[in-house]
Amino acid sequence: MKFVDEATIEVHAGKGGDGAVSFRREKFVPRGGPDGGDGGRGGSIFAVADRNINTLIDYRYARIHRAKNGEPGRGSDCNGRSAEDITLRVPVGTVVTDAESGELIADLANNEQVELLAKGGRGGLGNLNFKSSVNRAPRQFTPGGPGESRMLKLELRVLADVGLLGLPNAGKSTLIRAVSAARPKVADYPFTTLHPNLGVVRVDMNRSFVVADIPGLIEGAAEGAGLGHQFLRHLQRTRLLLHLVDIAPFDEAADPVKDARAIVAELKKYDPALHAKPRWLVINKVDLVAEDEREKKVKAFLRRFGWKGKTFIISALTGEGCRELTYAVMEHLEQQGT
Repeated sequence: MKFVDEATIEVHAGKGGDGAVSFRREKFVPRGGPDGGDGGRGGSIFAVADRNINTLIDYRYARIHRAKNGEPGRGSDCNGRSAEDITLRVPVGTVVTDAESGELIADLANNEQVELLAKGGRGGLGNLNFKSSVNRAPRQFTPGGPGESRMLKLELRVLADVGLLGLPNAGKSTLIRAVSAARPKVADYPFTTLHPNLGVVRVDMNRSFVVADIPGLIEGAAEGAGLGHQFLRHLQRTRLLLHLVDIAPFDEAADPVKDARAIVAELKKYDPALHAKPRWLVINKVDLVAEDEREKKVKAFLRRFGWKGKTFIISALTGEGCRELTYAVMEHLEQQGT
């Protein structure tokens, strides 16, 4: 199934039914009085988070969702029937905003969480409600209220504890294959990853965390260049970012320090809050560097990059250093509160 993580839809709640004007008419009851019933409530539209759904592709094709109107009231004190509500099932992690104002409508972060998207109109009052000692034959009634109509934007933000950050071909997909059961596509060309991949990393029998691999970033991503900018939202729920750096790029003209700085700059441009998240440096592909040169090359990189935070040296291809990395991540998440 094609992965779709954003969609724009229209929701139109139902109008409430009008109240009725009616008078009781029975044999031997010449002046039975008012008996007009109330109108029914218009149908509302709700969203519910469903962990069995993992994409918004259905809403690329079904863009308009319209609830039915409530029935009008009738005589003999009969109220109109209320219309059925509509429930839209969306993936867990979906954020709903008003497409015009940008106002947050709902953040469906938990399975089976239900949120109101558009409220149906209330039913009108029949003339029975206006009867009084001075108004024995009222002809007043109220019309049904209008239902809400909105243009909504749906955005899926995957629920992961750890996010992988880096240039295309930095080894993010290879790492997620090495530490989890996920099998994203791996190839020796840029933009192999076209959509986010989630993997569950099981450290021990009862200790695990979820890691997200998104398409690689390039310089200018915050302005729309490349693919990664479309998926940076998937890192916003993470609690830890792992910045992967290719220490031995195939292109001899490539500068790992310049590339690493570009990634950090794009992250800050896109969202300062995302930039402020805890971030560790993971130097990858050390298997391509001679053992007697590794320490020297890594130290030179860290000195030029000016990095003083937590650093791990790994080879996602051979698995070297991956176990230590996953255990350190698990401990960090447990300290932060799982």
